Amino acid sequence: MAKHIFITGGVVSSLGKGLTSAAIGLLLERRGLKITIQKLDPYINVDPGTMSPFQHGEVYVTDDGAETDLDLGHYERFTNAILTKDSNFTTGKIYSTVIANERRGKYLGKTVQVIPHITNEIKSAIKKPVERNTDVAITEIGGTVGDIESLPFLEAIRQMRLELGPENVLFIHLTLIPYLRASGEMKTKPTQHSVGKLREIGIQPDILICRTEKPLSEDLKYKLSLFCNVPKKFVIEEQDVSHSIYEVPLVLVEQKVDELILKQFNIKRNGRDLKDWRRMIEIIKHPKHTMEIAVVGKYLELQDAYKSIYEALTHGGIANHCRLQIKRINAEDIEKSGAEKYLKNMPGLLVPGGFGQRGVEGKIQAIEYARINQIPFFGICLGMQCAVIEFARNVCGLKDAHSTEFSRETNHPVIDLMASQRDIKDLGGTMRLGSYQCHLKKDSAAYRAYQQEIILERHRHRFEFNNNYREQFTKKGLRLSGICPKNNLVEIVELTEHPWFVGVQFHPEFKSKPIAPHPLFRDFIKSALSKQSAMGDC
Repeated sequence: MAKHIFITGGVVSSLGKGLTSAAIGLLLERRGLKITIQKLDPYINVDPGTMSPFQHGEVYVTDDGAETDLDLGHYERFTNAILTKDSNFTTGKIYSTVIANERRGKYLGKTVQVIPHITNEIKSAIKKPVERNTDVAITEIGGTVGDIESLPFLEAIRQMRLELGPENVLFIHLTLIPYLRASGEMKTKPTQHSVGKLREIGIQPDILICRTEKPLSEDLKYKLSLFCNVPKKFVIEEQDVSHSIYEVPLVLVEQKVDELILKQFNIKRNGRDLKDWRRMIEIIKHPKHTMEIAVVGKYLELQDAYKSIYEALTHGGIANHCRLQIKRINAEDIEKSGAEKYLKNMPGLLVPGGFGQRGVEGKIQAIEYARINQIPFFGICLGMQCAVIEFARNVCGLKDAHSTEFSRETNHPVIDLMASQRDIKDLGGTMRLGSYQCHLKKDSAAYRAYQQEIILERHRHRFEFNNNYREQFTKKGLRLSGICPKNNLVEIVELTEHPWFVGVQFHPEFKSKPIAPHPLFRDFIKSALSKQSAMGDC
C-alpha cells in the first residue's frame, strides 16, 4: 500500500506549500522511493485555464495537455514524478464529476451530499495518480485552514487516515511564525489557532513546519510543541533562504525531515545523495558571471505570472555559471518611449507568451530593435508570433501584417487561427494543449541546442504561423527550423544572419530543471554572455 502525505497550510496564503511539497518529494526520491505528487485546489473553476495571470499566476501545462496550477511546475522542477491531468483537482472538477454522475443515475436515487459523495470523489481523485509501484503519494491541499472552500478536502483527508490507518497517512502542516519588528518578538499564537482549527476538524498534524524570518529558539519550539500537541523534534524550522528557492531541500535535510517521515512510515532506506544538488547551489551562490536579461511582457507586476520563464532563465544561467538579473520591461512603456531607451545596453531579450492585444506593438518594437542591433533574442509562443509579424512588416514589406487574434481585417494574416480551433465556442481546455512532436533542421540553432532531430515540447495556443507565407519568409532569410509533422505546423523560426534569434511556438520553460536546464535557455544565455563580453561588460 502506498503511504500518503498530506500538506496543509495555515495563517496566511503564499507560504510556499508547493515548494515544501516539492522539496520533500525530492528528498524521498533521493532515498530511493517512487513518489507521486498532486495539488488539490479549493476554487470552483474547473481548472486555471480561463483565469487571468493576475488572479492565479501562470497556467502550467502537463504533457497530456492538462492546464494546471503553477505549483505543479515546482513539483516537476524538483522531482522526477510524472504529472498528468490527475495531478491537479479543483472544487469545480470534483463537483462537475459528482453532478454528472447524479444525472446518469449512478447514486441509485440517493440524496447527493457533501458527505459522503463529494468527499468520496475527493478520495478517489487522491488515489488516481497512485500507481502500483508508488511508495509515497504527496498531496498538497491548496488554500488556508479556516477557508470555507477547503473544508470538504480536509474532511476527505481526515477520512483517509481513518480508512488507511495512521501508519499509512502523515499530516504535515506549514505555518507562519511572524516576527514583530516593533517589539522584536516572534509570535506563536497564529500557529496555535491554525492547528486548533485543524484539530476541530479532526486532523492532528504529525509534523509542523514553521516559515520564519528568524531562527526559532528552543523555548519557542517547546511552546509550539506543547500548544500544538506535536513532539518537539517534529517542530521544523523553515527559515527564509538567502540565495535561491532550490536551497529549501537542504534546509529540510539539516533538520532530518526525510528521516522523520521514513521513521513515521517505518520505511528503511539508505542515505540520500544530494551531491549534484549541492553543486548546483554552489554555482548559484558563487557564479563566474553576472548578467542582466530583458523580459518584455505585460504581467510584470506579478512574479508568478511568468514563474516558469524566470525559473528556466535561472537554469540557463546555472548552466553557464552565471547569475541573472531580470530587467522586467512593460511592453506598453516601449510603445510610449521606444525600445532603445530600455534595450540599449541589454545583452539579451526574451518575449514570453500571453493573450490579448495590450502591449503587442511594444513587443514588436522590442524584437525589431533586437534584430537590427544583433541582440540575442528568444521568443516564446506569442513572442514567436510577434517576431513573425515584425519580420513580415519590416523585412518582407507587408506593412499591415498582423495576427488575426488582434486584427481580423489585416491584408496579411501571417499569424492565423488554427483550422482545428475555428468552430470552438467553449474557452476552457480547448486550445492546442500538451506535448507534440517537432522535427528540427540539422543546420539550425535549435538542432545545435538539442543535439537531436526529433523533440517533444508542450503547447498552449490557438493561433499559428500561416503557411501561405512560408516561401516569402524563407526567401528573405527567416529559417523555419522546426516543423510539427502531424499538421505541418511551423514550430520554430530563426534568423540566419544573427548571433542567436529563435522563436518557438511551444513552451520550453515547462521542461527545464535546475540540474537539467532546457537546451534553448542554456544556449540563449550562452549567446547573451558572448554579447555582453563583446560589449566589454563581462
